[in-house]
Amino acid sequence: MHYSTITSKGQVTIPVEIRELFSLSTGSKIEFIPYNDYIIAIPLNKSVKNLKGILPKPDNSLSCEEMNNIIKENHDRD
Repeated sequence: MHYSTITSKGQVTIPVEIRELFSLSTGSKIEFIPYNDYIIAIPLNKSVKNLKGILPKPDNSLSCEEMNNIIKENHDRD
């Protein structure tokens, strides 16, 4: 396990082993995605193809029509 501490400015040092593993260097960009109780950090120097399988499959799948209905219902509430 690799740990880091958040500074008073909200900065985090990425351990050298992780930087080397993902070819991160000064100026590298990282995207942070909140997911449930976790934070997913994605190096933007990697191909989108590397993201396949990063999130678990949902318990059930929805059709496009079902997704559109959910979006519409949530939009109508606002």
